Amino acid sequence: MNSTDFAWVSMSTLLVLMMVAPGLALFYGGLVRGKNVLSISTQVLATFGLAIVLWFTYGYSLAFTDGNALIGGWSKLFLSGVFNLPENTFEVAGSIPEISFVAFQATFAGITCALIVGGFAERVRFGAVMLFTAIWMTFSYLPIAHMVWSPGGWLFERGALDFAGGTVVHINAGMAALVAAWYTGRRLGYGRGEALRPHNLTMTMTGAALLWVGWFGFNAGSALGANTLAALAFFNTLIAAAGGILAWLLVERVAKGKASLLGAASGAVAGLVGITPAAGFVGPFGALLIGALTGAVCVWGVNGLRHALNVDDALDVFGIHGVGGIVGALLTGVFNAQLLGGPGLASFSEVPYQLWIQAEGVLITMIWSGVVTLAGCVIVNAAIGWRVTRDEERTGLDISSHGESAYSS
Repeated sequence: MNSTDFAWVSMSTLLVLMMVAPGLALFYGGLVRGKNVLSISTQVLATFGLAIVLWFTYGYSLAFTDGNALIGGWSKLFLSGVFNLPENTFEVAGSIPEISFVAFQATFAGITCALIVGGFAERVRFGAVMLFTAIWMTFSYLPIAHMVWSPGGWLFERGALDFAGGTVVHINAGMAALVAAWYTGRRLGYGRGEALRPHNLTMTMTGAALLWVGWFGFNAGSALGANTLAALAFFNTLIAAAGGILAWLLVERVAKGKASLLGAASGAVAGLVGITPAAGFVGPFGALLIGALTGAVCVWGVNGLRHALNVDDALDVFGIHGVGGIVGALLTGVFNAQLLGGPGLASFSEVPYQLWIQAEGVLITMIWSGVVTLAGCVIVNAAIGWRVTRDEERTGLDISSHGESAYSS
């Protein structure tokens, strides 16, 4: 075991935790209306906590042990064999204790589940959200994680590149949010002139800043050590987010005449999403271009595409995480080439094949996640009901679902 690597992965785990609490909770909380801010924050925290428990119970085993091309096995159920307390000995994964790798990956599963709730924000029952999360994590997140990141997994063996979760986290969650939002239906008043604007952009900006800081653990921590690969991923995370901010604001300024704080915060997240699959696979110049291109495309994702799909993806989860993940995954196959500053493909002639492999990963993830999400929504609706009543939605989920209010009247 290398104590420096252990310290860096432990710190990275804490940084990813900070992305959720308070980062994502604040980011989402500012985007909803004031009567739902506590509800969305509760859903973020609760789904994250549920995912961590499921990860300990069976998730890690199904994602990262030997099984078949689609899913792992049961050999490390309840983390069996990962540690031995009487002798105080631990299995080692690379240069860190395996239990540290378990903890790091647990936060990835947790934030993926928490991201989804933004798609159907302000209109789904709390119990339904929790049951859906258990189903979706089991049948979508775990197989995709195994296929992409575990030796023997389908996409791993095909050579798909996903350094820190472009497909596993962002496309997976984005597609789930889109399908669940479609199944749920629009919020009351959506498209009818009723104001559904974010209630606190300062809160959203604070959340975005915490997400950016935490993303260094998300990406650079995926090197699983304090090494040159982590250094590359760290800088790429910095420059891609900056590129995403500037590109989003430029497009917004040209298209709408004004650049907004919400645009800047969204651009930062879009750039970070785009660089996630590429963080350790491209050079800094490629990272800047990936961040900028993702930021620009995601402006269309949350405007033109959202309207074309006619789906009330309340907090633009698919428009940023889904679209951004797709752009980032595909561009990883391009900028990985050594001719473009990447550390991978020796010849540019290899790029078309790698692009095909990347596209294969994108399509498989979208189809798999979409089917599981629809099935999960149908099952939950039949079992306990899915959407809150119209009166509960008008009152707001803070009061109707949780009996508390963020602001005094």
